[in-house]
Amino acid sequence: MKIDIIGRNYEVSERLKQITNQKLGKLDKYFDSSDVLVKVCFKKEASALTTEVMLDYTGKFVRATASSNNFYDNLDVVLPKLEGQIRKHRTRFDKHQKNAAFRDVAVYETADREEKKAEVVKEKKFKLTPMTVDEAKEEMELLGHSFYVFLEAKTNTVQVLYARADGDLGLIEPEI
Repeated sequence: MKIDIIGRNYEVSERLKQITNQKLGKLDKYFDSSDVLVKVCFKKEASALTTEVMLDYTGKFVRATASSNNFYDNLDVVLPKLEGQIRKHRTRFDKHQKNAAFRDVAVYETADREEKKAEVVKEKKFKLTPMTVDEAKEEMELLGHSFYVFLEAKTNTVQVLYARADGDLGLIEPEI
């Protein structure tokens, strides 16, 4: 497990680095290989201290954030969130592996058990007009949506602007 610790508007102490490495090291039991990348960001903002931890393993991303007035307390809040998400991903993976093991048709099929699957219930088409990120932000606010798809004027690529849980905005740009 490779752990990168970053401080934004804050100088991370050796003690905090040591405790972070020690606590994140306990998550090593969930991974078979050492190619897990962990990025820990300690941010000092005007009103609170925020800890954000992102794990990248085999193309899966797990992220958790906590804010308070103490980075050590944030670690204690973030780690159970991460562990729960990792367990959820592993459970889904295990279920997928087990379901793939049974390729034959079921012998005892029960007709009364019906599972509801998500379906596409609405399709929408619209023209993409070139605009800047600021213009897309205004359009998204006017529409009252949590995301907005647009054609970026400078690069001529399709991008997605979205509202994050913390109230800020995120931008998804495709890599070409």
